[in-house]
Amino acid sequence: MLIYLLVFLAAFFFMEFMAWFSHKYIMHGFLWVLHADHHKKDHDSWFERNDLFFIFYAVVSMGFFFLWRYKIFEYGLAVGLGIFAYGFTYFVVHDIFIHQRFKLFRNANNIYSRALRRGHKMHHKHTGKEHGECFGMLLVPFKYFKK
Repeated sequence: MLIYLLVFLAAFFFMEFMAWFSHKYIMHGFLWVLHADHHKKDHDSWFERNDLFFIFYAVVSMGFFFLWRYKIFEYGLAVGLGIFAYGFTYFVVHDIFIHQRFKLFRNANNIYSRALRRGHKMHHKHTGKEHGECFGMLLVPFKYFKK
């Protein structure tokens, strides 16, 4: 049972690397066309083309569920749940807490939440795909913890 928990945690924390990597090299790279509306809103819709990245990772997570269900990969459930848990956490932190797509967690004002918002604000100061910084989500560089 412990191995499943370790696999779940490994998948969850690996997704922070994947979020950083895909944000820096894919979203700010060849799929900028899908991510650009997140930096500079050019439409009236609540949905963004950028939301398609959530769908991609949901499909990956479901793929691991199927691999487990059909006994192809024993740890598929743990990996799929780890990806799902990271996606849910990312949604809560990024879309709800930082961007306030739903008006919740508005008054969170501890040192970590301030650093998280500061780092993301620095990321969004660049409206183009070049010269970006702070591409991760949950792991915030130390410089954003300073006042």
